[in-house]
Amino acid sequence: MLLPELAPHSLPPEAAEWRKALGALRPTSPPCRYLGSTAWANIHEACTDFIERFGAEAVRLGWTAPQIFGVHPEHGTLRVDWCGVMITGGHKAIGIEPNRILFGNVSGYRNTPGVPTGLPIWEFAARRGGK
Repeated sequence: MLLPELAPHSLPPEAAEWRKALGALRPTSPPCRYLGSTAWANIHEACTDFIERFGAEAVRLGWTAPQIFGVHPEHGTLRVDWCGVMITGGHKAIGIEPNRILFGNVSGYRNTPGVPTGLPIWEFAARRGGK
């Protein structure tokens, strides 16, 4: 399914938790060092849009929060090889498939051999808040 219709229906518990956790992060305050304010605002908006439009389908397809919203546990977005699909570009998704999220003429894939998995950006932000 490439383009599910926007639906204001309730999200499955996992996606609702993503929405709540991401919503606790301010779009004007980047959670990762060296992540610019404009870039973070775009990422935050794209992630919020993704959850609303594709969150239910992502859960149904077995996508996890780190695969979508992950960052490196210590270095955040500086280690792009650890970042989840929605964190790397700040672009809104146009579709989701079992192993990729589509962004126009590019895609972000999951389960690529050898790619490490980070932790959700909201968990990274919570850790940094304690420092």
